Amino acid sequence: MQFEINNVVKVLKKGGLIIYPTDTVWSIGCDATNGDAVNKIYKLLQIENCSALTCLIADDRMLKKYITQVPTVALNIIEVTDKPTTIIYDEAKNLAQNLIAKDGTIAIRIPDDEFCYQISRKLNGAIISVSANIRGYVIPKSFKEISQEVLKGVDYVVNLHHEKILDKPSLIIKLSNNGIVKVIRG
Repeated sequence: MQFEINNVVKVLKKGGLIIYPTDTVWSIGCDATNGDAVNKIYKLLQIENCSALTCLIADDRMLKKYITQVPTVALNIIEVTDKPTTIIYDEAKNLAQNLIAKDGTIAIRIPDDEFCYQISRKLNGAIISVSANIRGYVIPKSFKEISQEVLKGVDYVVNLHHEKILDKPSLIIKLSNNGIVKVIRG
């Protein structure tokens, strides 16, 4: 696994795209602070700029790096949830501008996955996680379902867990700084 982590981080630091397994689905990723890399994802997947892309981070300590004000309830949710949970936060910062939604929000998940944790730790930052499918096509549940067009459009394909079925979309919650909590996807 360490070999794959080292290769992934090298590619991410150079602005490249990767395909990798997460705690939910097979994803395409890049360094979330690199606007050019984020644009490559939009182009490859044929999605609009500032579409809902999720960032993965290693742990709750990293939240302060990317969120101006982390609601206390977020830390409580992260601690007690037993399902992959993506939280949409207000007032994103220190991320690629073309990644932050027009209203200033950003979706972040702390995955319960050792590989994703190690990548984020070694990169010391957030990684994009968006399902490895072109807009309008079915989300692949396994590595073999990822289209050739997507595979050819990235710089590195992680050589781990190709046999795994990944099909656990995350719970999505929007936490506004005004105290409003909204479940987007249950």
